[in-house]
Amino acid sequence: MSASRRSGATDELGPSGPGRDGADLLAALLDGMDAALCAFDADGVVTHWNREAERVLGWTAAEAVGRHGFSGWAARPGDAAGIEERLLGAMHARGRQVHEFALLTKDGGRVLVRVQSAAVRGPDGEPAGVYCAFSEVHAQIDLERSIALSEALFQDAAFGVVLVDADLRPAAANAHAATALGSGRTALLGRPLGEFLAQGVEDLEGSLAHVLAEGAPPAPADLWVTVRLPGGDVRRCWRSGFVRLSSPLAEEPVPLGVGWLFQDVTESKQTEQEAAQLRFRGNQLHRAARAAGECEDPAEAVSVQLDFSLAGFADHVLLDLLTGDGEPEPAGGHRADVQDGAAPVRLVRALTTPSGTPGPGLAAFRSGLPLRYAAGHPALQSVERTSSVRASAPTDPPGRAREWARSRQWPEDSVHALCSVLRSRGRTLGVVTFLRASSRPRFERLDATYAESVVTRIAAAVDLARVLGAPRG
Repeated sequence: MSASRRSGATDELGPSGPGRDGADLLAALLDGMDAALCAFDADGVVTHWNREAERVLGWTAAEAVGRHGFSGWAARPGDAAGIEERLLGAMHARGRQVHEFALLTKDGGRVLVRVQSAAVRGPDGEPAGVYCAFSEVHAQIDLERSIALSEALFQDAAFGVVLVDADLRPAAANAHAATALGSGRTALLGRPLGEFLAQGVEDLEGSLAHVLAEGAPPAPADLWVTVRLPGGDVRRCWRSGFVRLSSPLAEEPVPLGVGWLFQDVTESKQTEQEAAQLRFRGNQLHRAARAAGECEDPAEAVSVQLDFSLAGFADHVLLDLLTGDGEPEPAGGHRADVQDGAAPVRLVRALTTPSGTPGPGLAAFRSGLPLRYAAGHPALQSVERTSSVRASAPTDPPGRAREWARSRQWPEDSVHALCSVLRSRGRTLGVVTFLRASSRPRFERLDATYAESVVTRIAAAVDLARVLGAPRG
C-alpha cells in the first residue's frame, strides 16, 4: 500500500494484471525509483505516492493516497487551487507539462519543486488521470547559478580570473586576465606563467602551489610582478585571491587546480608607498635637525644631516664645493665648460661616504685639490643650471656601469645619481650628489624634491661658505 491506495486504482492507471499482484508490482517499481512520483485520478484524488515523494515532503503514502489534490496538507490554501488546475490540465494537453511551484512538507516547511506531468489514458482512450514526477529545484537552481556565475566571471568581470591546473598552467582565463598578461585568451592556455612574467613569477607559482597543497590563504595577497608586454616590461601590483578547486564527484578531495582572481592595485599601492615614504623622510629630516643641533662642530652637523638623509634613500652621498666665494674662477683649474667666455667651474670634494661601502660621511677637503670632472659631468650640470640633475648608468654591455661610475669619480657600485645644487643667501656654494647601487631603483622626481629639502636644511643650518669652504686654488 505504500505506492497506491487500492488495487482498483492501480489497475485503472497502471498496467492491467491479475489484481493484487499487479498493484504490488507497480508499488514496488514506483518505490524503487529515485524520482518522486505521484498520480491523480480524473477527479484529482491522489492514487499513487512513492517513497521518494515521502522523503521529499515527509508525507507517507498512507497519509497522501486518497486525498483530493494538495489542498489542506501539501500546499497553502491560496496556492492549492492553482496547483490543482495546472496538474489536472495535463490530462487535456499534448505531451509532457513542466511546472514549478512550492509545496508544504509535513513539518511545515516549504519546498520548491519542479513537476513534470503527463496524462494517463483509460482503455477507452479518454483521460483517466495524471502521473507526476517531481524533484527539489534547489539542486538544479544551484547548478544553474554556478554555471551563470562562471559565465559571468569569464565574460563580464572587471577583474582577472584564471583557472590554473595542477601543473600551474592556465586552463581557462577571462578577457580581463588575458589583457593584463599581454596575451589572448586562447594563446594563454597551457603555457608556463614565466612566459608572461619577467619578475614575480616565483612568488605567484609559490602561492598557487601552497593553495594546491594546503588550501586558500585567509586573506588576499598583494603580488608585485613585471609583465612582458609588446611595448616593454611593466611593473604591476595585483591583489590576488585563491580558491582550491576539488572534484565534487570523488569521495576523497581530488585537486583540479586553483582559481586565481586578481585586481590591479598598482596606483593605490604606489600612493600608499609614497605616503609612507614621505612620512619616513619627514621624520628623518626632523631627527637630523635635532641631532645636528647637538653638534658643537658645524662640519660635524653637516655630516650628520647627510648621514640621516641616506637612510632608505641612497647608498652614498658626496659634497663638492665651489672654490672661492661661490663664483667660478677663471684661472688655475680644469676647464669643464666654457661658454661665451664664462669662467670654468672648479669643485673640491668636501665630504664623502667610504668608497665601496655605505657608511658615515668623512671629511675629504683638506687637500684642496680640485676635482677633474669631465665636460658634461652631472655635478657640473647641476651647478650651471642651478637645479637637480638625474643620471643612470647604461645597462649594456655588462660591466659598463662600473666604468661609468669610475669615470665620474664615484664609488664603483653606483648606477644611479642625483645631483642637487647647494645655494645659500643667493650664492651657489656647491653640489650634493646622492648615489644608488643596482639594488635600488633610479631616482624619480619625488626623490629630487626630497634631496632639495635636505640641501636646503644644510644650507640653512650653517654657513657653508665659512665652515666648509674649500681652500682657494
